[in-house]
Parts: sequence; structure tokens; C-alpha cells
Amino acid sequence: MKKLEDYIITIPDFPEPGIQFRDVTSVLQNGDGLCLAINRLQELLDGVSFDVLAGTESRGFLFGMPLAYNLHKPFVPIRKKGKLPRETVAKEFSLEYGTATIEIHKDAILPGQKVVLIDDLIATGGTMKAAAELVEELGGEVVKMIFLIELAGLKAREILKDYSIASVITYEGK
Repeated sequence: MKKLEDYIITIPDFPEPGIQFRDVTSVLQNGDGLCLAINRLQELLDGVSFDVLAGTESRGFLFGMPLAYNLHKPFVPIRKKGKLPRETVAKEFSLEYGTATIEIHKDAILPGQKVVLIDDLIATGGTMKAAAELVEELGGEVVKMIFLIELAGLKAREILKDYSIASVITYEGK
């Protein structure tokens, strides 16, 4: 039986020299790999009490929706600026080469709701920190952050030290 790591293709020197790009599209393109990924992510939520699963655009949607479906929980998308049709709250955050803004519908999280945040990969932690701040601005409580892949060398756990974090696969490098 294959391990989940066997479904992830590593592309050296992409998008720039020295980077080992971990491609999750190879997981999505294989039925067994996708099933294994969803099952392993769901295991990270064993014993976690929560009301809402929220995922960041776009691969947080791809992995979050099947989990929400399996667990009979609502799913909330956290999107890039300008993509949501109703009133939103927004958060700008730093990227390696600039800034970005994400948004959530103002009524997507109710005060007191316990929220799990999901994305495919945690690198620097900036996107997920901004997502957590949006949830908290709306009165929600982030009870867990889960990821398929963690790039430990980028030290996102330091930025997200106030949150419970779990990853299916951890790569030591960048």
C-alpha cells in the first residue's frame, strides 16, 4: 500500500533555484491518493469539537469541502479580495514579494463558533494568520489549523504559535 508521500511529486528548482516545490495536484489526480489525503486530514480532527470548517482559496477549498461533507459541517470559503458577493471583512498580509488581501463574508462566522481552518500547505504562515484574524474579528474561535503538507524550514509555527496546528506530512526544508 502506498503512503501519501508517494503521491506527492517534488519539482526541483520551481519556481526558482533551490526551491523543492511539493505538488499536491498529483494527489488530486489519483483517486487512491485523494482518498488517502482526505482520510488522513480527517484523522487530524479526531476528538476536536468544532462548528465550522473554513478553507483558504483555492486548495483549502479542494481539501476542506470533502471533509465538511464527511463530517456534516458547514464550509466557509476565505477568498482573495473582490471574489465574494456580499458584505465582507478583509485582512491584508505580507507575502514574500508584496502583500495580498483575503476576505470572508461578514455573516459567515457567528460569535462563539469554533472554527477549524484548512489549507493544502503551510509555508510561512501569513495567509493562515490572516485567516485566523478574520475569524476572530467576527467573534469565532480558531480551535485547530490543519494542513496536508508543512514546510517546517519556513518556521510558520513561530508565527502561528498561539494556535493548535497539525499536518499530515512535514518536510524539513523549504
